[in-house]
Amino acid sequence: MADVKAIADQLVELTIKDVTELLQILKDEHGIEPAAAAVAVAGGGGGEAGGEAAAEQTEFDVILESAGGSKLKVVKEVKTLLGLGLKDAKEMVDGAPATLKSGVDKAEGESIKAALEEAGATVVLK
Repeated sequence: MADVKAIADQLVELTIKDVTELLQILKDEHGIEPAAAAVAVAGGGGGEAGGEAAAEQTEFDVILESAGGSKLKVVKEVKTLLGLGLKDAKEMVDGAPATLKSGVDKAEGESIKAALEEAGATVVLK
């Protein structure tokens, strides 16, 4: 008989791609429908790590970590990107680390990040 603990350990390590492949094998070779197998695999002890892998992040916060050496360029870029006045943009940059924009999609976040990094800032998406 198979070592059940070893099987459980292997199931926990599966990626989404591996789970999809496993479901297809169970359906084609053993006649087990994927919906029933998905419940069995999900209940097999995937824990928090399995849930996090399945839920891909869709909204990001753009956070200015520091202005770097070109503070004036970064202030101008923040002003332009966020449509702020010069005073507001300067206060935001001076207050780094600061969240510049919340709940943006990945493409917009990456675009803002790239523009600010080109100006010399340190930016992260969370």
